[in-house]
Amino acid sequence: MRVIEEKILVDGPVGKIDVIMERPDAPCGIALIAHPHPIGGGANTNKVAYTLARTFVALGYAAFRPNFRGVGASQGIHDDGVGETDDLLAVLEDAKCRCGNLPVALAGFSFGAYCQTRVARRLSEAEHPAQRLVLVGTAAGFVEGTRRYDTEAVPHDTIVIHGSADETVPLANVLEWAQPNDLPVVVVPGADHFFHRRLHLIRDIVTRAWRH
Repeated sequence: MRVIEEKILVDGPVGKIDVIMERPDAPCGIALIAHPHPIGGGANTNKVAYTLARTFVALGYAAFRPNFRGVGASQGIHDDGVGETDDLLAVLEDAKCRCGNLPVALAGFSFGAYCQTRVARRLSEAEHPAQRLVLVGTAAGFVEGTRRYDTEAVPHDTIVIHGSADETVPLANVLEWAQPNDLPVVVVPGADHFFHRRLHLIRDIVTRAWRH
């Protein structure tokens, strides 16, 4: 499968958004990938975000990985997820112009996962819900060094992946968020927040779930 990979600049609400686009010749869908918190050095080159993008490309999707405000060539300043949600929606509209009105998968890591729960709500309210979500190391509850995250409820078929040894976002935070939503959580034993040496498990979990 031939895949075009290029860096593009998308017009956003407060300026340009720096995006890595990976597009196969005839994509079956659009995957929007959100990276972790910029304060911790998060960018669209993050290994988890990269793994998610490559997983979706292998599934036939066009993957779009924007940098959040103030990261790389993206303009603006960090906005605690509010402006970042608007930017993700702007990138999605641009992706639809490039690829067509295809099914949309939302994927995110840490702060990016939190933002994607907000994007999913906005899409549902506009009566254009996402096909499915993948959330890894989801920022939920109190996260030391950043703030408290009031993470949105998501559909029951959302793929939620978390490491048992996550010290950034304790597993208990995610279970507390998931329980009222009757949302299963795939726990990877021994995995830390960044899934060091376990990135292949993210790929395998998503690929198996997507094909069933």
